[in-house]
Amino acid sequence: MRATKLATSVDSNGKTDVMTTEENLPERRFGWLDMFVHEDEDPRADGGWNNDERSVLLGFLSDRRLSLQMKCDGLDAEQMARRSVPPSTMSLLGLVRHLTAVEHYWFQTVIAGIDEPQPYQDDGGEDLAFVVTDDAELVDAAWSQWRDEIARSDRSVQGVSDLGELTTGTNVPVREVLVHVIREYAQHVGHADLIRERIDGRIGQ
Repeated sequence: MRATKLATSVDSNGKTDVMTTEENLPERRFGWLDMFVHEDEDPRADGGWNNDERSVLLGFLSDRRLSLQMKCDGLDAEQMARRSVPPSTMSLLGLVRHLTAVEHYWFQTVIAGIDEPQPYQDDGGEDLAFVVTDDAELVDAAWSQWRDEIARSDRSVQGVSDLGELTTGTNVPVREVLVHVIREYAQHVGHADLIRERIDGRIGQ
């Protein structure tokens, strides 16, 4: 599919001209009906958890994590590292790395009070999560670190008996941390929707 892009230029007299260019974009396509995958293959629970705060919050968090993984399924290293639209540096690989850092900060630094280097930061504290290349080993390492951080996050929450307990690191309730991380994932899975659609047209819930 060819899509029309608009661009503007200003001449020496201050007159603005609008120009059109075309670029190749993938056809939009659903994985199954209006869904990303067949309902029988969807790993997310989408409700039905025990009727208590911990089960509901952790259930929604697990589903959002799975949504990120699903949006990246079947892509190669070049596609994972492909930037969304200029001038943004956002990519699916960058999102995986960024959310790894989110997991680490909120569950290790804030909840557990552990003082250790943050993932994807240099010595000066600069965020390097979105500085990526299309190296397959880099992609594999990003997924491995993401899964490791999730396992650590889950262990941190398991060690908290009351979600109203104030965190060691920043003195906020643990339930607030869980809601914040769910919000982070929901926001960035929305970004992943659009990035994936631009890569190969794949859309759905």
